Amino acid sequence: MTLTIYKKRGTSQVFEINTRDSPNEQLLKINSELSLGLSLVEMQAVQAYFRRKNRNPTDVELQTIGQTWSEHCFHKTFKNRIKFQGKVIDGLFKTFIARPAEEIKPEWCFSIFEDNAGIVKFHQNYGVAIKVETHNHPSAVEPFGGAATGTGGVIRDILGVWADPIACTDVLGFGHLNYAYKKLAAGIKHPRYV
Repeated sequence: MTLTIYKKRGTSQVFEINTRDSPNEQLLKINSELSLGLSLVEMQAVQAYFRRKNRNPTDVELQTIGQTWSEHCFHKTFKNRIKFQGKVIDGLFKTFIARPAEEIKPEWCFSIFEDNAGIVKFHQNYGVAIKVETHNHPSAVEPFGGAATGTGGVIRDILGVWADPIACTDVLGFGHLNYAYKKLAAGIKHPRYV
């Protein structure tokens, strides 16, 4: 018996994707064909969720999950636990960015990590919204999409705290150009390529 993966739902252009009955190999195939960018563990979590709902997801739902859980939106690199020199770091963002800022709590900061941009005191009743974009700009994970949203993300996030953009700074970071190709994880672009 052949597993039917894609089933058109009614007369619409929406397709139901059979994740409930799919073995791991099929989940990986769905992930690849729909370019979701999810790991097997994440696809299994999607499968478990829709099994509890007693239905299959649509292609639109899977694309939404893929985007929401993407490196671009979810910042997996910043959130992951990292083993370094025998120690476990519980997320780069939490450990090295957010925690020090919270510990310092400078009085000239109105808002830190609460909204899309930080707001610092400028002069009397005026503040300046400042954004440092973290959308993989560019990144080894997703260099072109990340670069496309870098400046746009800075402007969008300033607008997100009801501020008016008056200037835009943009920082590009790259890995070492002489980094050994064989040390790169599968699918990662070399800094020279980026």
